[in-house]
Amino acid sequence: MLAQLTASSVVPKSLNASHLLVLLPKGKTLPGDAPHRDLLAAVLKRRAIKAEEFANTPVAANAADGSLIAWAMLDFSKTNFAVQTQVRKAMQLLLDEQPAGVTIVVQGDDAQRQQAAEAAVYAAWVNGAPLPLHKKKSDQRKPLQKIALYGYADKKIFDALKAQAEGNLLCRTLTVQPPNELTPGLYRKRVKELAKQNGWQHREFDLKALRKMGAGAFVAVAQGSHDEDAAIVHLRYRHAKAKQTVALVGKGICFDTGGHNLKPARHMHGMHEDMNGSAVALGILLAATQQKLPVNIDCWLAIAQNHISPKAYKQNDIIKALNGTTIEVMHTDAEGRMVLADTLTLASREKPDLLIDFATLTGSMATALGARYSGVLGNRDALLQQAVQAGQQSGERLCAFPMDDDYEAGLDSKVADIKQCSLEGDADHILATRFLKRFLEHDVPWLHVDLSASRCEGGLGSVASDVTGFGVGWGLGMLQGK
Repeated sequence: MLAQLTASSVVPKSLNASHLLVLLPKGKTLPGDAPHRDLLAAVLKRRAIKAEEFANTPVAANAADGSLIAWAMLDFSKTNFAVQTQVRKAMQLLLDEQPAGVTIVVQGDDAQRQQAAEAAVYAAWVNGAPLPLHKKKSDQRKPLQKIALYGYADKKIFDALKAQAEGNLLCRTLTVQPPNELTPGLYRKRVKELAKQNGWQHREFDLKALRKMGAGAFVAVAQGSHDEDAAIVHLRYRHAKAKQTVALVGKGICFDTGGHNLKPARHMHGMHEDMNGSAVALGILLAATQQKLPVNIDCWLAIAQNHISPKAYKQNDIIKALNGTTIEVMHTDAEGRMVLADTLTLASREKPDLLIDFATLTGSMATALGARYSGVLGNRDALLQQAVQAGQQSGERLCAFPMDDDYEAGLDSKVADIKQCSLEGDADHILATRFLKRFLEHDVPWLHVDLSASRCEGGLGSVASDVTGFGVGWGLGMLQGK
């Protein structure tokens, strides 16, 4: 449950707030009407911080009545990401005390107040609702219950922001679930409940059905699990005024051991988060549904585990995928592209106007970008430009990579139609995308998002937790054509 918001365009002369955030536009002097201006001036003087340097870091102090006040001076000439980061850090000074409510005051011109208000309210929503922890009740964070905003009020904008926050929270909540509590079977039950709650059409292709269909790439990975609970899940949202259909595909590997090519412990730790791509797709679907966006959405979730067992697939296996392509297995830890292959075939057969897949797919993308950007590749230059621009607008930044035809030589196989990957590992994020492209049955506009920013220690942009929910905000921007 997200905190309840009340908003007013008028700032009262006196504020009775135990936890107050004041957001000011960057300037050489402090605004004369800034709340608790004298206290702020005293804090800056004590720290020898000039007003123009104040934009580098937020500050906080206790007022005479014991209330905690945080101030941030925002440089609106910087990127949305930079503004969001500054606001989140200022908001966190208040949220660290786990208050029941926060009060926000925004100042500046109309555009500045709107941007500051959006960033502050969103940061309060996504960080004020704690992620589930398996700790004693006394050690769990208390949720934020109320947000009072002064200086800007637009219900329509905040309704959309709240839906985005709900989607981000769903994504992160699913991603942090321990692997014994989010097996493929339990995940499928949870998705079915979400479908019922939100009116989505729901269909599952279980292993029996997938074997009969000939979806050998997906089955090859799933067959290593003792419980045959893997499935491709299809969710459908429809809007009467929709003019286009978008397909969202998500990698949902609930735990990744690496299979026979077993991961070392330090790389296996955290592999319950390998289903993050499916959680991003679900988060976008939930937010779009709550916003009642006029777009049709087909959401395809490739839900499985990559386990080691006598039945598990192995190097040198030759696998036939759903579209008839034969695959030479090179490395069993490259399972994500296998489950996505057949899922992309199913999604592309519907001939959507746009297809986007999300996956924590390759270590080489994390090597290339670290954890502060995610990578995007696609089959339309204009679409890639739109994707990068949507990243700048949303604050969830994407870097576009090439996938020219001559990279394909790295996947040439002497015994099958294509290699699953190269053992050398060079440019694996590009080779993985070239591999996935083989399984699109129609030339649909397509983007592949490799989620290297799904986890960023210390938070990223508006989000303070290590698990970021990256992709939900960006995906909504793409659906809205931003």
